[in-house]
Amino acid sequence: MPTPVIRSTLEFARYVGLARTTVSRVLNGQPGLKPKTIARVRRAMEETGFTPNAYALHLKGKRTATIGVCMETLLTTPAVLKAASLQRRLQERGYTALIEVLQPGDSRKVIRHFLSWRVEAVVFIGHFIEEEIRPRLAELATHATPHLFIDQLGVEGSMAVALDRAEGMRQLLDHLLGLGHRSFGLLGMSGGTRSVRDRVAGIESALKNVGLSFASATRSLDPLHPRENDFQYGRALAGSFLQEKTHPTAFVALNDEIAIGALHGIQEAGRQVSQDVSVAGFNNQDICLMPSPALTSVDQQIGRTVETAAEILLDAIERPGTRKPGVKMIAPLLVPRASTGPAPRRSRR
Repeated sequence: MPTPVIRSTLEFARYVGLARTTVSRVLNGQPGLKPKTIARVRRAMEETGFTPNAYALHLKGKRTATIGVCMETLLTTPAVLKAASLQRRLQERGYTALIEVLQPGDSRKVIRHFLSWRVEAVVFIGHFIEEEIRPRLAELATHATPHLFIDQLGVEGSMAVALDRAEGMRQLLDHLLGLGHRSFGLLGMSGGTRSVRDRVAGIESALKNVGLSFASATRSLDPLHPRENDFQYGRALAGSFLQEKTHPTAFVALNDEIAIGALHGIQEAGRQVSQDVSVAGFNNQDICLMPSPALTSVDQQIGRTVETAAEILLDAIERPGTRKPGVKMIAPLLVPRASTGPAPRRSRR
């Protein structure tokens, strides 16, 4: 006989042959029950695949063991890797992730959805409009729901874990300066986002250390091309730079996609990458190994970032009062590859 489809606790209790109240006590983990009764209910759950209604349980005041995750986007590889890594670490600790992509203007709806599910904390992954998100943080505080940012810095009263992007760019520029480069084309580095500002600050710091000014040592042609596809954007920017009589000897890109596009643009123009022009990206994705030569990049240390964030967040949930607002910075890792080489001798002179 096929196993019946069971949709309610009442139907399940009839299948087990116990009173509904007894079954509910087992499902809710209440004490005072005989071990054989508990075993009987659990065996029936295995047989039928019955799962208690989580929504009904949290209405009864039970812990949901659910974390709300607000994503800025799911369209970039680093964002997806962070969400996947966080979900895996939460699952190892017995928590479930409820993921929403937060579109501008939707923060109130998303946060209230999380609160209606009695999530035990909220994680924000990416960079959000602070003026919009701050009222939502006040709502979370009213419900005593901890929150944490991954990537975004500077939100007062919040816990945050973020890559030290300025240090990453300092490392990359030090690497290129050590190879003799003194002129740099910046690809996709325009705009006022915190992520861009941090990168530029790192570049400025490295240049200052060797007596160069940011204005004289760097150039940007970002406004010349629309940024609709990062690979094509990088290719177009490199092409525009190489049409000039004198062009930078090294290109530093906002991300790996723009850098790889630039790398192909250089090769299409008949130049050699690393011999004539060096190229470097940021994020150190798997695609860095696909072009020839392989791309120098800055690794975000996603595993360490997410592991640190999960530890802080779960401490805040399981040991209230142990974690205070503050920022934990994660050190980046420069990964030099063959796309960066010594500056051409004429430029060194």
